Amino acid sequence: MSSKKCLGFLLLLVSILCSATSAFAPAFVSAPSTKSNLPHRQEVSSLKMGFMDDLQGFVKKFTSSASASHILIKSDDGFSKLEKIKKDIGNDPIKFADAASEFSACPSRAKGGALGTFKPGQMVKEFNNVVFSDEVGVVHGPIKTQFGYHLILIDERND
Repeated sequence: MSSKKCLGFLLLLVSILCSATSAFAPAFVSAPSTKSNLPHRQEVSSLKMGFMDDLQGFVKKFTSSASASHILIKSDDGFSKLEKIKKDIGNDPIKFADAASEFSACPSRAKGGALGTFKPGQMVKEFNNVVFSDEVGVVHGPIKTQFGYHLILIDERND
């Protein structure tokens, strides 16, 4: 199934589920406030909010993407090496690519550290958290993962 068809299906599903959840609410929400129905109103409201938060997260996994570059140092002194590199390059993408070509232990060094485009969950958790929540166009790190220490430059993100 193509990504357009998947997205269309997800949006249809969201629409149906939102209609279904609003069907539960009128009996509780429109009833006058009494001691007996107040807990039910709160339960329905928090249920709807929790459901919508979960649904947003689910849809975001299919529609979000990002591209980033990184510099990987595998040695124990990687943190301090990357702090020095970060100080030298600032947030300059050209200096970042040059530093990645020179210092990175990842094969992506041949492309200036560029990892291409990926979706949430495709990278290790620590890397994923930075790329999908921190500021775009800024060098982040050093970040420790199971592979070593990284500096990460988020090139682009589509939410």
